[in-house]
Amino acid sequence: MTGPRQLDLLARESAHLAPGASEESALGRRVFVEGRGAVLTDLDGDQYIDFAAGTLTQSLGHCHPEVVAALTEQASKLWNVHDFATEGRAELCELLARLLPEELDTYAFFSTGAEVVEAALRAVQAVAEPGRNRVGALRHGFHGKTQGARMLVHWDIGNQAFAGNSVLGYSPYCYRCPLDLEYPSCGVRCATLVRRHIAEKPNVSALVFEPVLGAAGVIVPPPGYWEQISDACRENGVLLVADEVLTGGGRTGSFLASEQLGIEPDLVTLSKGTASGFPFAALAGRSSVLRHPAAGNAGSTASTYANNPLGIAAARATLEVVARDKLVDQVRELGAVMDERLAELKARFDVLGDVRGLGLLHGLEFVRDRESRAPAPDIAREVYLAALDLGLRTAIGGHVIRLAPPFTIDRALLDEGVTLLGKALERVTEASR
Repeated sequence: MTGPRQLDLLARESAHLAPGASEESALGRRVFVEGRGAVLTDLDGDQYIDFAAGTLTQSLGHCHPEVVAALTEQASKLWNVHDFATEGRAELCELLARLLPEELDTYAFFSTGAEVVEAALRAVQAVAEPGRNRVGALRHGFHGKTQGARMLVHWDIGNQAFAGNSVLGYSPYCYRCPLDLEYPSCGVRCATLVRRHIAEKPNVSALVFEPVLGAAGVIVPPPGYWEQISDACRENGVLLVADEVLTGGGRTGSFLASEQLGIEPDLVTLSKGTASGFPFAALAGRSSVLRHPAAGNAGSTASTYANNPLGIAAARATLEVVARDKLVDQVRELGAVMDERLAELKARFDVLGDVRGLGLLHGLEFVRDRESRAPAPDIAREVYLAALDLGLRTAIGGHVIRLAPPFTIDRALLDEGVTLLGKALERVTEASR
């Protein structure tokens, strides 16, 4: 339960703070004051294993000493000189060139995920051939809250509709197939339709997509989905823009989720865990796109906080540790443990309709019963709160709870976190009997 000191502070800020916080924050009502590794401490001294890793940002856990040292050193030297060159930026470029597929050899730096998605859209629009004035995206996708990012997925607010010029294709949501088919007998029909309506259309310039759809509940594509789509895009001149803001940097068990799924994108957006939660984003791309004369007009990759030395320092420190300590390998190993432990929970609790994931990114989909598959957001909320009271922080959104521990979590703490999740499920299901 939320302690008295936290309740007092929450009451103080509510007098001035605008509503609209995330669901997990509004429900959880916690005030965190310290983070060390995979453990958070609140204002009343209670501790929590952080299976949400900040907001899926803390790849190295909270306050990793090497990231703290890099930020502290840089903060004492230089904060912002617009987009002038710095030693750190050159070194980050060289580091990314070692970590990313060799064809992604050109970079631009920004401050947020939505900002880098907008930069990718500008690049696409700049190099698109005449007549290619539409952009493809996937249903259930999420690319940020700016207008351009919202327009991609037809996310309207109030009475304002901004569908823009995007064409939506079917995402590979096998558990709730919009075509009422079953994999694999479906022949991956959703991919066939994306190919037909987006990849093979002469007026489409690019397909913007999440390789694994994160905000939608960790939707992992089945074999055959991306093979069909990416080949058709390549054959028809449609650029592939992989939004790896959430997955990039090793979260799924390879540096890019695209690599695991056999996708060779033309542009990739990175943010979140690549700088341990410090505001930073990178656009990586083929030189044929990002060095195209039309894409390189003055100011096209500049903004007030883009290229700032602090963000670059945090990214360099984070990615150097990821590479040096072979943390992507560790993600695969711990991900296999998560797969096994979560499968056990699914077998025990009927409210878990589907459990899916890749590496250290998993989604638990809550249902009323497995036959109807009716979404159960109220049960998800109860489990989220019960887990929080037991000392486990997760990430909730609607009827799905996402799990994304830091790459650096040890096996014992990972097991303890899953055990606490099981206890939360027990508490909620027993109370409903």
